[in-house]
Amino acid sequence: MSDQQLLIIDDDATFARVLARALASRGFEVITASNADEARALARRHQPRYCVLDLKLGDENGLRLIPELQSLVPEIRVLLLTGYASIATAVEAIKRGAHDYLSKPVDADAVVRALLDGDTGTADDDLVDAPEAPLALRRLEWEHIQRVLTECDGNISETARRLGMHRRTLQRKLSKHPVRERPDSDD
Repeated sequence: MSDQQLLIIDDDATFARVLARALASRGFEVITASNADEARALARRHQPRYCVLDLKLGDENGLRLIPELQSLVPEIRVLLLTGYASIATAVEAIKRGAHDYLSKPVDADAVVRALLDGDTGTADDDLVDAPEAPLALRRLEWEHIQRVLTECDGNISETARRLGMHRRTLQRKLSKHPVRERPDSDD
């Protein structure tokens, strides 16, 4: 895999450096960009096979960059990373051409699995395993709480105010484990 070039696009220089080091140790040839203009130039010049793209690039939105990268490098596999996870964002990323979507914090092994998943000639229907039933209300609530908490930089009191609930109620909800993606038959 040493000839597999990977472009990391993230405005958080520390995160990009740590991820680049971890992915280089796993056999990728890593180049990094901190903004959309730099990413376009590197994509034109290096034609990378893989891309790890952050959703928020300063004032720019990573979603807008996905189709541009694919027009520059038609075979590129884009993995969107975000600290602002939501189902709507995941759906939009896939619609725009991302191959996968992961929420930060994320470890390098999960990034490698997401980048290489389906890259061995397996059928595309192995990649998409959408639930038949809609997500459980508890799961949607959990994701909404997490998004608002992230927007409030982890401030429990401000998050509780924005959600219109008591701080202790929010703390109780946060102390529980995340709700499963798919409801069991007893839900």
